[in-house]
Amino acid sequence: MDTTSIINNELRISSQVINKVLVLLNDGATIPFIARYRKEVTENLDEVQLIKIKERHGYWEDFFKRKQAIIQSIESQGKLTDELNSKIAKINKTSELEDLYLPFKPKRKTKGQKAIEQGLKPLAIFIQKEHNDGKIKNHALNYINDEINNEEDVLQGAINILAEWISEDTWVREKLRTQFKRFAQIGSKIKKGKKEEGIKYKDYFDFTEQTQRIAPHRVMALLRAEKEGFLNLKIEVDIDRAIENIERIIYKNYADNIFIEKAIIESYKRILQPTFESEIRKELKNKSDIESVHVFTENLKQLLLQPPLGAKSILAIDPGFRTGCKIVTLNKNGDFISNTTIFPHPPQNKVIDSKNILKNLVEKYKIEAIAIGDGTAGLETEKLCRRLFKTSNVQIFSVNEAGASIYSASEIAREEFLQLDLTVRGAISIGRRLMDPLAELVKIDAKSIGVGQYQHDVNQTLLKQKLTEVVEHCVNHVGVELNTASYPILSYVSGLGTTLAKNIVNYREENGNFTERKQLLKVPKMGKKTYEQAAGFLRINKGTNPLDNTIIHPETYAIVYELVKNNNTKVEEILNNKETINQEIINSLKAKYNNHTIQFIVNELQKPTRDPREFIQEPEYNNIDTIDDLHVGMQLNGKINNITNFGAFVDLGIKESGLVHISEISNIFITDIQDVIKLNQQVQVKILEVDIHRKRIQLSIKQVK
Repeated sequence: MDTTSIINNELRISSQVINKVLVLLNDGATIPFIARYRKEVTENLDEVQLIKIKERHGYWEDFFKRKQAIIQSIESQGKLTDELNSKIAKINKTSELEDLYLPFKPKRKTKGQKAIEQGLKPLAIFIQKEHNDGKIKNHALNYINDEINNEEDVLQGAINILAEWISEDTWVREKLRTQFKRFAQIGSKIKKGKKEEGIKYKDYFDFTEQTQRIAPHRVMALLRAEKEGFLNLKIEVDIDRAIENIERIIYKNYADNIFIEKAIIESYKRILQPTFESEIRKELKNKSDIESVHVFTENLKQLLLQPPLGAKSILAIDPGFRTGCKIVTLNKNGDFISNTTIFPHPPQNKVIDSKNILKNLVEKYKIEAIAIGDGTAGLETEKLCRRLFKTSNVQIFSVNEAGASIYSASEIAREEFLQLDLTVRGAISIGRRLMDPLAELVKIDAKSIGVGQYQHDVNQTLLKQKLTEVVEHCVNHVGVELNTASYPILSYVSGLGTTLAKNIVNYREENGNFTERKQLLKVPKMGKKTYEQAAGFLRINKGTNPLDNTIIHPETYAIVYELVKNNNTKVEEILNNKETINQEIINSLKAKYNNHTIQFIVNELQKPTRDPREFIQEPEYNNIDTIDDLHVGMQLNGKINNITNFGAFVDLGIKESGLVHISEISNIFITDIQDVIKLNQQVQVKILEVDIHRKRIQLSIKQVK
């Protein structure tokens, strides 16, 4: 079966479409471009489906390369038969392929191999066929020599050989693999003397759960606790049942004697149990990685697509205690104007001076909104500003400052603000995040933004790949204004990359603003293929061609002009909703061209796609200061600031975030938590439990009245 047929069975997408997608990808087309501008080729597949095709094709390509390498390895040993070659050709599972290859796989010196080198293979074959224990013992005496000088060592050597033969039996491995997959349990015990130090893992001090049912976040917690040295982990099945399973298979071809019994036990304990424990561990880790990365990517997507405040004059504060609060002012374009530092908190406590400075800055620069980082001293600074500007029209926002320090020390920050201190750059980033989160956050490595739990425990290659895909999706989904975009955000536009993004900015600085998309072809290193991939995602506001401010691709402008001409109107009149398009004209063009293409053009002309993000609103806040102000039954406003597999954390306006367990979100069963709640969503919650000692707050959304 070829790769396309396998993917067809897996994804239920026609082989014809899969092949067309692969051709586009091999030709250099990007996922965002294919999803938006090649709907007629893909039959309207979305980005998720396209990524799946790309991933599964890569997986199966690697699988068939591995299969070919195994065939070559066996052939080089002179052991490849027609029957074996036929068996390998039919295998479509990695585990089956590796099981079949195991007897031929070059190995490090094992106990069994050492025994073979000592000349004990004939004895192992004798034991394999002989039922009488006494005859075996007598025969073993013939193998005593200077190197192996007693009967016990001779027999143990033969048992080691037999144990390895048993462990390589494909039927044995298949039976035990099934047993482990269906019935294995993962258990943990606290290590001696680690009880106090590992108290945060208290729930796992004496823990057992079936591996089939364990939740991904529990797997990550167990693995982290083991790595940190607090827990001992073990994955096991019923040993008696496992031995019985091996015996049923082995005794069909082996004699029934005490030494075969010992070999079976040796095979299970020394080889098979550790092998399948490792295999199940790997499967659990991979599954947990995928689930965790899914949560990270969804959180990141929501963070990047959170509503922008837009063009407002901003006062941004990077709060601190000892070193003070760094303040910057930004104009409506996000340009840096001024900076200063105030010390309203301990140990300086210059509250009056700080208030006066804040008032003067707000008045002088006609500040419309204040952005306050949510890190150290963020809560105290926010409360100060809220009291100070309680009666004014100045909006006040707490801004997630994760990764701001990473940006401050980055090459991008140095290029933008070479003369400014790192702390000032951080405050600028906080202010710009409020104005346009996407444009600012793309300047930071996605892993540094901090979205989810166990971020450093998951497969880092997978995490980076998926986070990059999310950033690319968000940038291309929103689109980029060609004449104002920085090179970091341009670099994520379909087909571009850092070099071309910088070339675009340099061209803009040298030649002035772009007036039409086709000018991009004058940018150094911008080829026709790259232009094709990028053009539709780059907008020009107030350019010479109004279509350049839509998501209609230049390759279909001729169709637009034909449609407009047949409709006896102008592009501007349709875009401004002054004219409608005759349905008969639409139908005639669908017959001439393609249904997907024409419908896409018509939809965009009738309702031009602008920034799909909603605009941010100032949240409601609670009249509380610390966790001590909370009591069970209280209902409060909050903002979701983190989402995990098991629930959501809610910012209540105090230092500690509360947890809404997934079971307390809705009265309806939740399959995917991301379907019902979103990052930064404003919610009302009810307090179920307050643990002041452990600084934990349990909340409910579904119990709010």
